Amino acid sequence: MNGHLSAADAQSFNPTASSQASDDISEQAQQQRKRTKSFYFVLFCAVVPVWSAVPLSWAYVLYTLYSGSVSTSDWRSTSLFAITLTEVLFSMYYFCMSLHISGPTPMATNSLAELQAAYERVLRVGMGTGTVGEETTALHPMDPRAVDFRNCLRTWFDRAPWSSIRKDNIYTWMHWSIFNDSFTSMEDIPMARRLHLDEMMERLERRAGMKFPEGFNPEVRTLRLSVDPVTVAARPFIWYIILFTVSSIMRWRLRSKWHAHFGTFEGLDYILRVPHDWSPSAGARPVVFLHGLGVGLLQSSHFIEALFKAQPDRPFLIPLFPHTSQEIFHPRYLKPLSRHESAQLIGGLLKELGWVDGDDGEAGEEKKEKAESRTGVVVLSHSNGTFIYGWLLKAHPEMIARSCFVDPVVFCQWEGELCYNFCYRRCSTGMELLIKYFVSMELGVAYYIQRHFCWSSNTLWYDEIPDARNPHKAKFVIGGKDDLVNGPRVRRYLQLHGVEGGLWYDPLGRHGQVLITSGHTFAEVLGWLRGPDHDS
Repeated sequence: MNGHLSAADAQSFNPTASSQASDDISEQAQQQRKRTKSFYFVLFCAVVPVWSAVPLSWAYVLYTLYSGSVSTSDWRSTSLFAITLTEVLFSMYYFCMSLHISGPTPMATNSLAELQAAYERVLRVGMGTGTVGEETTALHPMDPRAVDFRNCLRTWFDRAPWSSIRKDNIYTWMHWSIFNDSFTSMEDIPMARRLHLDEMMERLERRAGMKFPEGFNPEVRTLRLSVDPVTVAARPFIWYIILFTVSSIMRWRLRSKWHAHFGTFEGLDYILRVPHDWSPSAGARPVVFLHGLGVGLLQSSHFIEALFKAQPDRPFLIPLFPHTSQEIFHPRYLKPLSRHESAQLIGGLLKELGWVDGDDGEAGEEKKEKAESRTGVVVLSHSNGTFIYGWLLKAHPEMIARSCFVDPVVFCQWEGELCYNFCYRRCSTGMELLIKYFVSMELGVAYYIQRHFCWSSNTLWYDEIPDARNPHKAKFVIGGKDDLVNGPRVRRYLQLHGVEGGLWYDPLGRHGQVLITSGHTFAEVLGWLRGPDHDS
């Protein structure tokens, strides 16, 4: 169990491995990508100027204190010293918070029954027919379904050649993915866990078409998002001041120009715009927009205004999530809402607004008025917002009338593509560097993703979406050049389950392209929102 794997052992484990390696994509080594000109442009024109503010502030403060010139400086130098000293103190706070969030995850583990059901579904993806509870078919090593499964699963092992992965490497990954915990050896864990891991190992080997050799290969890196160290990059205090200022301006603009209301429901902040002449019984269904990760209203306000302008007669609700928006001054910045909290609060707010059916027991006239009204909302979710929407769908499917997923990251979570690209990938393009430094390595976002991410909770299955095959009820907007997920594979997954008419695929589409409201992606989403708003 504690043996090590050499390169020769990796090939000798399976006699056919060497001869079949050229035909087996799961054996192909990961090619190091060359960095493009856009990478260096973003590095020197965006990342370095922001990053350098902290070390330059330290240098100026130390020089000023060492030279003693702080007491003889004019008001300009004194002001500069005060600004740089603020940056120094903030950098110390930022560093301490980075250490704090690197501790154990506070996220509760899902029930074993729920995790078993998730694994059951993963093992059946791409297998065609089969019923729940039926034994997983043992595949031939070169069965295309086995090869494809191995090639996707090895993403969790930093895309190492499949034959280099040994049994304890798999146990390490499975123990994290099931119990959200580190793994040392089978002897160190309770018997109940051992039995469960052994059962899952046997089924995994049948699905992959190969058995794993005993031992552990220390050269294979296992990706365990909520156990691995949190990766955070420092940024200056002025960065958050700018974001706060821009957000305040955007809030003022939405209030003054669009008469939007900013409110809070039991700790959940939101933007609400309801046209004064809107009728629940005859008006267009309300839209709930669930935004993704980024820089808050600086990133999404233009998109929100474009929706308001294009649909002036429709109510809009936009829940706000400070932990994904770099709102460091918000009290919930490092207190992200859990899966159940999010579903409960959004569902409760929809009931409070009267957009969905509430509890029974109302007076006769009020109950009759609600019965004559249409209830249910249209949900437009983007990127990380599709996770939140998935939680809402699982908890309250009856509240949903129509669904639109844009740049969905909620499908095919078992393949590890999103986690790898967002947190572990070596950047080679300008867009990848922008996402890495300005989003994924920001303190609040890193804490949310790397300590509150659960693949089974965040995975949405096609049959959990009401009327998924009805193009009027469900829309899926996917880009073939998405920088975070494998767009072609997400498309394939949906197509395998009969999703066709509602699937809009742009081979050249990038992640976040919908936020550019002059593009064809936004026009496609807007056209679907304007479509039939009935229950048939």
